[in-house]
Amino acid sequence: MSFNPLAEKGIPLDDQIRDWRELGVAPVDPDATHPYTKCRIITMNAIEVESVFFGHHFSRFCTDRAVREHLAHTRYIEQQQQKVVNWLLPGTASVLETTISYEQQAVDLTAWLARHEPDPYLKQSYEFAVLEDFDHLYRYANLYEMIEHRQAEKLVDGLTEVMPGRPTAWEHRHPVDNVRDPYDKATADPRSKLHTLTLVAAEQQVMNLYMNVGPLYMEPIARQLYQEIALIEEEHVTHYESLMDPDETWWERLVLHEYNECYLYYSFMQQEPERRIKAIWELHLAMEIEHLRLAAEQMRRHDRRDPEEILPPEIPETMVFEPNKAYLRQLLDTQIDLTTLGAGYVRESHERFERMQQQIHRGEQPPSEQVIDEHRARFGREYRLQTEGEHPDPRLREPETTPA
Repeated sequence: MSFNPLAEKGIPLDDQIRDWRELGVAPVDPDATHPYTKCRIITMNAIEVESVFFGHHFSRFCTDRAVREHLAHTRYIEQQQQKVVNWLLPGTASVLETTISYEQQAVDLTAWLARHEPDPYLKQSYEFAVLEDFDHLYRYANLYEMIEHRQAEKLVDGLTEVMPGRPTAWEHRHPVDNVRDPYDKATADPRSKLHTLTLVAAEQQVMNLYMNVGPLYMEPIARQLYQEIALIEEEHVTHYESLMDPDETWWERLVLHEYNECYLYYSFMQQEPERRIKAIWELHLAMEIEHLRLAAEQMRRHDRRDPEEILPPEIPETMVFEPNKAYLRQLLDTQIDLTTLGAGYVRESHERFERMQQQIHRGEQPPSEQVIDEHRARFGREYRLQTEGEHPDPRLREPETTPA
């Protein structure tokens, strides 16, 4: 059934403020909750955080007091939404358990968006980065067994495989090679704009998490691994945000943020098995419909354009969290040896990449390799979770021209 949030009636903005009783949501049960419910929570937290940050940045560059007041009003509601969503995560889960859920979310969100991306260049950009998040999941899963003596299998429930992706050590590129070419706002499919904005928000939140929780560990290998992967997440945020057309106006971006929230809340309420969580997605959707209506009014007033010019006529195919095993294995078989050069992708190592590798590694094993070596030394093996047959370690198939 088609759904156009611009044609729906939401909750009036003045009726959206919630009291402490309403904000005091009970967290999900870490043992009984479906892994993809946690992935949806992590995604919507990222989307709400991005919306709040965007509202602050917009306000800092806006001279119209009425607009700044509107942004402050809606931003406060977004902050309440973010608190409800993020506070659903269980406080009994360890930081590493939350980290593994974050990486599972990054893998299956990015893989689904890549599979459904209409633009070949954007699709390649998503495929390139997902192999790196895939490897991060593997590194953290090994750290998890070392520190907490548990295996990641229960956390991911076999929905996402845990095995090497593009080795994290290869992911350290010169910063200029993380800047992609942007889509053209005049010709880009609206789905492409939503996909890119979603990935910017998701990777930004992963980056923020690791920046803050990494120093809280006492174990040196944990502190070092979070530090290394946090630097890769910085690369990923640059990678994704550079895909957005810098000529989009503030009003276009405002409307896209609000529409994207509608799109994802609508998507997730379609598939959420937990009735209590589904009710939150439904409530927030009703709030975001009103935010979108008000943003559309602002765009008509200040840009003198209709939001229908940049939005799809109805919600696109709903985003679904589901296993992407076959797709990811196909990418491992065909793209493991890619790196970047300027705005493009190459299989051959090049001078700038090699110089960056030398500068950051200095011939020593990085934390992402040390954690595997320490795991093997302690357990006589590394931790993997593979289904539907074994898959060879991609490093055993390393071609001569692979970045080293």
